[in-house]
Amino acid sequence: MSSCSYIARRAAQKERVRILYRRALKDTLNWAVHRHLFYKDASDLRDRFDANKHLEDLDTIDRMIDDAEATYNKFRHPDPYIVPWAPGGSKFTRNPAPPAGVEIVYDFGREDND
Repeated sequence: MSSCSYIARRAAQKERVRILYRRALKDTLNWAVHRHLFYKDASDLRDRFDANKHLEDLDTIDRMIDDAEATYNKFRHPDPYIVPWAPGGSKFTRNPAPPAGVEIVYDFGREDND
């Protein structure tokens, strides 16, 4: 394997691990009832990731990432927290834009009194 393809594959693996860790960490917050429980779970999650950071074999790393993604998908929270104003949140498009053709004039108190 050429060094260029090795570096590209290794960079892709690092990106997959980073994305997986962030998603798992955010999902851990969904499962925690209190912050002190989250801190313990987040520390355990970080230890699980750090335990395998010494691996060098690319195929083993790919297999472990695939297994970790499968485990993450299996244990995802069924009702995750969504920021209210984000898509899927309770306030998303609560006040939708007016339909086309409706003009809103913001000149309160400055009307012509003819």
